[in-house]
Amino acid sequence: MSGTIINAGAIIVGGSLGLLLKKGLPEKYNMIYFQAVGLFTFILGVGMALKMAFPLLVVFSLITGGITGEFFKLETRMNQAGNYVKRKLKFGNDRFTEGMVTSFLLFCMGSMSILGAVEEGLTGNISELLKAKSLMDGFSSLLLASALGVGVLFSVIPLLLYQGGLTLLAQYLGKDIPEHYINEITVIGGIILIGLAFDILGIKKFRILNMLPALIYICLFIWIGEMI
Repeated sequence: MSGTIINAGAIIVGGSLGLLLKKGLPEKYNMIYFQAVGLFTFILGVGMALKMAFPLLVVFSLITGGITGEFFKLETRMNQAGNYVKRKLKFGNDRFTEGMVTSFLLFCMGSMSILGAVEEGLTGNISELLKAKSLMDGFSSLLLASALGVGVLFSVIPLLLYQGGLTLLAQYLGKDIPEHYINEITVIGGIILIGLAFDILGIKKFRILNMLPALIYICLFIWIGEMI
């Protein structure tokens, strides 16, 4: 998990610098930054989604994953957790939870997060992908924290659980993870990023976090398909 820990450290350092710069950054720069990030997130998501090899399974995974997320109220619970931390630590930032959730999705739904974590688990060495991702996330967290506040730093908690969990899972399974499983997980992540892009750009608000179980369902459905 060394790569994920380095990644989390880069986010904390970048985010802390962003908080220091926050007061000196005019609102118009924040606005153009989010427009640029929203467009980039959309293009990144489309590029990932176009790798789709099992469209019916992807759709079914998104539907069942979304229903599961709604049933367990994942987004509501995440928002409640964010608001709880905000109250306990007495943060005055109104966008604390938004910063935490948006940053987590941006940092974790990309193919670099998935492939880098799996590579580290398989080889036991820090992935070059995670090294590059750490540098990118550190810079992104600087800009995100300057706009959304301290919640960006707290995105490292779900990042450690998700990305670190992938590394430990890959380490446990060894080389038994088929490439097409990773590919379809990336596709689901790309579609989730497209929804996040619409949210960032203010086009449409999606309950993105409720769709996260689709990342598990796609693996389950592929496995069932192979067993039949």
